[in-house]
Amino acid sequence: MPDAILAPIAALLYLAATALQLLHIFQQRQQITRSVFGLSLVALLCHAVVAWDSIFQPGGVNLGFYRISALIFLVINVACIISLARRPLQNLLVILFPLAAMSVLVSTYAPDSAAIRTDLAPGILVHIVASILAYAVLTLAAAQAALLAAQDHQLKHRHTRGLVQILPPLQLMETMLFELLWVGEILLSVAIVAGFLFLDDIFAQHLVHKTVLTLGAWLLLAVLLWGHYQRGWRSITAVRLTLAGFALLVLAFFGSKMVLELVLHQP
Repeated sequence: MPDAILAPIAALLYLAATALQLLHIFQQRQQITRSVFGLSLVALLCHAVVAWDSIFQPGGVNLGFYRISALIFLVINVACIISLARRPLQNLLVILFPLAAMSVLVSTYAPDSAAIRTDLAPGILVHIVASILAYAVLTLAAAQAALLAAQDHQLKHRHTRGLVQILPPLQLMETMLFELLWVGEILLSVAIVAGFLFLDDIFAQHLVHKTVLTLGAWLLLAVLLWGHYQRGWRSITAVRLTLAGFALLVLAFFGSKMVLELVLHQP
């Protein structure tokens, strides 16, 4: 089935799963239902086919801004669905799925912003894969941090309705956040080391901003993890540093890639 058909199907399934999960939130259901799970799996399958076809093309690999964005959202959603086996992250789907629906449509219908690459060595592929996985996990951590901040605000103001009723206890929310941060930091470390080992010049003019911002994000998250286990940093401190680190990553990846490809038209 061509991507022009699969992409709208994936988007519609994502939006249907979002609407159904919102309904369950209003009904205060604490577990993901079979209907939401089934819609999610079919949407992910369609999304995976579209992302594969758009990136792996005859003659090489297309890592354009729109195409790689769709791949990242696919990995984020897969990571979230897998995490549901251990942690109650189902309410994050109402944020992630609409964004994924938009990304899969844009990657299919938007014009190419980068040339097809035919010179990607295995080491560079390791760098790319680790970067995408790290970004996906840390996106979940940022979403988790935002929910934690909202939950903490409601509890401090003695609000007993809304998020407080549908989210897990605050301590469990913090535990989930630091689990995601640990995994994301390890993957980001692998990506950075692979970049230094296999990229010709990681501080070249077109990479220096991405490199500096990525190292800044890694350092912020490392300081947060150290502070949590050595100084007992929690709650709002964890939220602020998590979101600050994630903002640096967004600027490092999407910011630099957007400027190079969409503004300067350099692949």
